[in-house]
Amino acid sequence: MVGIGGSGMSGLARVLRGLGAAVTGSDHAPSETTAGLEDDGVRVTFDQQAGLLPGECRLVIASAAVPDAHPELAEARRRGVEVIRYAQALGRCMAGRTGIAVAGTHGKSSTTAMLGSALVDAGLDPTVIVGATCRGLLRGNLGCLATPAGDAQGTGFRLGADRVPSGVLAGAPGLMVVEACEFNRSFHHLRPTIASIASVEADHLDIYGSLDKVVEAFAQFASLLPHERDGGRLLIAHDGAHRREVTAGLQCAVETIGYTPEADWVVRYDPQTRRVALARGRDAVAEWVMRVPGSHMAMNAAVAVALGVSAGAQAKVLAASLCEFRGVDRRMQFLGERGAAVSPGGSPPVRVYDDYGHHPTEVDVTLRALRDFERPQDRGGRLICVFQPHQHSRTRHLLDEFARSFEVADIVIVPEIYFVRDSEEERQKVTSADLVDRLRERGVRAKHAYPFAAIVEELEAIAQPGDLVVSMGAGPVYQVARQFLANAPRAGGGAT
Repeated sequence: MVGIGGSGMSGLARVLRGLGAAVTGSDHAPSETTAGLEDDGVRVTFDQQAGLLPGECRLVIASAAVPDAHPELAEARRRGVEVIRYAQALGRCMAGRTGIAVAGTHGKSSTTAMLGSALVDAGLDPTVIVGATCRGLLRGNLGCLATPAGDAQGTGFRLGADRVPSGVLAGAPGLMVVEACEFNRSFHHLRPTIASIASVEADHLDIYGSLDKVVEAFAQFASLLPHERDGGRLLIAHDGAHRREVTAGLQCAVETIGYTPEADWVVRYDPQTRRVALARGRDAVAEWVMRVPGSHMAMNAAVAVALGVSAGAQAKVLAASLCEFRGVDRRMQFLGERGAAVSPGGSPPVRVYDDYGHHPTEVDVTLRALRDFERPQDRGGRLICVFQPHQHSRTRHLLDEFARSFEVADIVIVPEIYFVRDSEEERQKVTSADLVDRLRERGVRAKHAYPFAAIVEELEAIAQPGDLVVSMGAGPVYQVARQFLANAPRAGGGAT
């Protein structure tokens, strides 16, 4: 497995091992994920440029981020070894299971983790692969309550039962819950029985070229669902998902979900109490209180409950489980406080979060949710965001949208754009300074700073008691927030 250290790839590696396959892999550098795989008996190498494969290799699975010209892929083709992509392998694994695919421009990881952990609590023993780590996947959210603090392992994978153990699908092939990623049309390789589409917006325009093509790709994904008589079901957002175009001609059952009363599944959310209520038509389904803030997280949870009910779980159990859902890593993740230990009873600390958001809509809703929940302004503080743009093509195509998405932030610091898949030509078309200029034009206090060490120093200089600091982006920008916390003075003086 080439790129085995990725969250999805590492989960797939464990699924394949659980099914009896001998799995090895490679990655560009060691990480906590690769260390965990090695602890589980998976051999991982890091000299990818050598183009070496095991002698007994019969199949090579490559991450979506691995280029076709990669030395190990070239060696596989030279030897006549079949090469497939992660999504193709995931689709093959789904073929013998009852697949539940969670799609949409936003919220896939959180919704998948919510659904997977809640189905564990509901006794349906699902297999789950999610692109982030979640504390509740192995034992369920309720199961974590009986686990000593700090002892519950965060994971992005669990291997479940071969057959659904109970509920309306009892005896059917076991549940498999996965994210359905639209990048490079990867989700067209999946074979779900049940699916959700929570949002459809312009993204990955380096691949699609236009929003119309994105909508077309989601419509093709929806067409993969089987006929209603064979259990095919699609849950789609009533608003914001181009549902008329996406659902045209489908033979599966289709229901909508949203905050509007016209939806089939109606969601209500009180941001003050974080109470969520879900109804199906006129019938109340469940109520629960979220631990994680934000209307977008409430909608993710509501989608998880609706999907869980469709899979045969009891709504009350799902709701009870989601009351205890603590979130997933890098999704509005609270990292800690700086300053509390040195000012007991005095000035409020600086509170620090990290988030994976890298699309304008994600940035906007996350910053608004954090401001509403944390209310730094009430303690004399400001919202400081360190945002690392992800991909030059995305930044260029959505530059104006990004400029509008930071209006609730007081200060924005922008490092270099995270460069992964774009061409060198694309790299020259836009810079972080372009985003900073647009933000300043809109009255946002913004600056460009790099490297990360310089940003940490900047935070050291400007952060004041009561401030809220959040690092955002799909790249390694989380290092800034963690280092800022690690540098916090200890009680009695001195930096760590």
